[in-house]
Amino acid sequence: MRVVKKADERRNEILDAADELFGQKGFDGTSTNDILERVGIARGTLYHHFKSKEDIMDALIERYNVRLLGAAQEIAADKSIPVVERIIRVVMALNISGESSSKEIMEHIHKPQNALMHQKIQRVIINGVTPILTGIIREGIEQGLFSTPFPYECMEMVVTYANTVFDDDMVTMTNEERGSRILAFVCNVERLLGAESGSLMDAMQMFGRGDGSSYE
Repeated sequence: MRVVKKADERRNEILDAADELFGQKGFDGTSTNDILERVGIARGTLYHHFKSKEDIMDALIERYNVRLLGAAQEIAADKSIPVVERIIRVVMALNISGESSSKEIMEHIHKPQNALMHQKIQRVIINGVTPILTGIIREGIEQGLFSTPFPYECMEMVVTYANTVFDDDMVTMTNEERGSRILAFVCNVERLLGAESGSLMDAMQMFGRGDGSSYE
């Protein structure tokens, strides 16, 4: 057990060092030698835990995966929260930039030299958040709040749109343009789900998110 624990600790040290270096120099600008020097280990030790630099990045993505989806899954499972409110809370949970460490993570993911890392994070969000929201939508259908034969497909469209158009790297918008798109987005989501007009918008405004700030 001691050996396993030491191996886990060393692995996390490598990931912590790589995370910091990727933030400072970008993925492409960071060499394995940089990581070795930061951790103070031999090359063989590094390759014992990770086959390549991309393997290290994939492990970091998995960390972000847990951070991004963990809170969303917890909210989705809380049946004491009304369905519509849960949908908004799940979307808000994806805004991890409120934490200082998470803010640094997202800032360096959005750098041009970290495009591959950014793409992998987007894949995690689309593939991970869609089924979480779909479960809530199915509850809403059972309760008569929504009416759609394609709950998963609807949520896939919603998450993909939100994850691209509201990503500053993909579409540059003024605050006014962002507000207009948020309004159109929510109105169209209500139509996709067969929800009562204004039901999602009212919930968003209740949380003070009617200006699109949850997607920044």
